[in-house]
Amino acid sequence: MKKIILIICTLVFLISLTACGTKFDGSRTGNDSEFIMEYSVLNTTDAQDLTIESGDTISAKIVIDKGSLSIKIQKDGEEPIYESNGISTSNEFDVEIDESGTYTVEVTGKKAKGSVSFIVQSN
Repeated sequence: MKKIILIICTLVFLISLTACGTKFDGSRTGNDSEFIMEYSVLNTTDAQDLTIESGDTISAKIVIDKGSLSIKIQKDGEEPIYESNGISTSNEFDVEIDESGTYTVEVTGKKAKGSVSFIVQSN
């Protein structure tokens, strides 16, 4: 009887350890004109640099099935041109770019499930 209890306790412990360590489970695509992620688990921060010309637009599509996201878009070390924290509902929006350069799109998930896409639209 003690042996069975020990085996059950060990299995429960091992299962609980594997659930705690998951930071990202999904797919990610990124290059200088797009940043796309689909995930069943996002508990970390990921970022992608986009090369954008003045007059271009970043088209963003956020799908949140569970949890929340924080998003920041900023050029080099300057003030963010877009920032939103604790996003818990799906949304679509465009961000117009006034100045050419390299912009970093940063996404942080907290127990999040869903997808994000940021695609540069040239004008």
